Amino acid sequence: MNEFTKSLCKIAIPVTVQCMLQSSFSIVDQLMIGQLGKEAVSAVGLCGNFSLIYSVVMGAVGSVAGILIAQFLGAKDDKEAWRSFTVSGLVGIIISAFFMLAAFGWSSKILGLYTNDKLIIKEGTTYLRVIGLAFILMGINTIISTWLRCREHASIPLVASFLSVIVNTLLNYILIFGKFGFQSYEINGAAYATVISQFVNLLIILLGFIVSLKKDKDYIQLSLHLEKVSFSDYMIMITPILVSEFLWSLGQNVESAVYGHLSTESLAAYTVTCPIQGLFCGALSGLSAAAGVMIGKRLGAKDFDGAFKDAKKIMWVGLVGSVIGDIMLISLSGTYVSLYQMESSILNLGRIVLIVFSLYAPFKVENMILGGIIKSGGDTMTIMIIDIIGTWIIGIPLCLFAAYVLKWQIVGVYTLLTVEEVFRLLTSLVIFQRKNWIKTLA
Repeated sequence: MNEFTKSLCKIAIPVTVQCMLQSSFSIVDQLMIGQLGKEAVSAVGLCGNFSLIYSVVMGAVGSVAGILIAQFLGAKDDKEAWRSFTVSGLVGIIISAFFMLAAFGWSSKILGLYTNDKLIIKEGTTYLRVIGLAFILMGINTIISTWLRCREHASIPLVASFLSVIVNTLLNYILIFGKFGFQSYEINGAAYATVISQFVNLLIILLGFIVSLKKDKDYIQLSLHLEKVSFSDYMIMITPILVSEFLWSLGQNVESAVYGHLSTESLAAYTVTCPIQGLFCGALSGLSAAAGVMIGKRLGAKDFDGAFKDAKKIMWVGLVGSVIGDIMLISLSGTYVSLYQMESSILNLGRIVLIVFSLYAPFKVENMILGGIIKSGGDTMTIMIIDIIGTWIIGIPLCLFAAYVLKWQIVGVYTLLTVEEVFRLLTSLVIFQRKNWIKTLA
């Protein structure tokens, strides 16, 4: 096994397994909540849309942390890598606190943006308030996990995630349905389970972090003073990612709001497909994470030819993996939706949406990988421009046009949205081939 394959497996496999575990248990969560009816499923799905905004914004902070840490580790500059870790951690905590306060103080108003169904809003309000308590925990987990992956200790976040999702699933069963003498909290039980499991995740991550420091003979060097990257450089790098990820997630929320206003059935059909979509993307997301770390280290060491060659190899692995996944997804789509206890009309809609997703999934996967590659050199502005055009110039207008002008239902609306992924891929490939993204920050 050559050096490329070893590094790819060491980073990509743990991240992939971690994402698949989280998505798999999300499916279990959805199935449990599905026993409570379509309103409960829709409420949790809408709360998930707000959580998605937080996740992608926090993911942006993690992305910049990964870019800086990987490049400085590649350049053998541990002090600057630690400074990047410290600054990113502080930014992550501030952002997490903001989202936590928003979830607690404006939950009903947030849900009211997605639907007019008062029962769904009522079901989701308390759920969102409780979920907000997990945001700080998730923010800290994100930054520490980024450090561990850059140091090629990706197995630690994997173990933490595995144990926490087991805790989450068991607590869901106990608290949703009131088992083993506990009160039945229904969908709020799922929220309590999420907060507790995130706390467990953080404890394990911290323990693994301490162990890894001893193994690497390293020590914590906290400092907010970046020497090789100025504060303005940091802001220039993180702002485009924050803007693009926020606007992308906001676009996803607009699309969900459109589905919700089409009908509760359309929203429920889309919601039941979200966990399996997450599972599919999670199965290949490790490649994007590996691309960011591996290419970043190559760039930090000024091995530009090696960075370009490794990037192409990762893209080919992603393409083959996504095609294999497509075949499996289409074959099992009917079996998956049949696990939900809902009306057959909703399940049929969900199956069709899932098949449409599988047909454009290779484009989505390649876009994930290319995003990690291009950002590894610090070129975050280009990604922002591509994302804004794809989401707000192409995707959202097509979504609104299909729903409110053509009067299409969810399958037609969802299908038309695939155009934006095609645009992203074609544009990103041109940028990749021009090699303007190949640059060093160290």
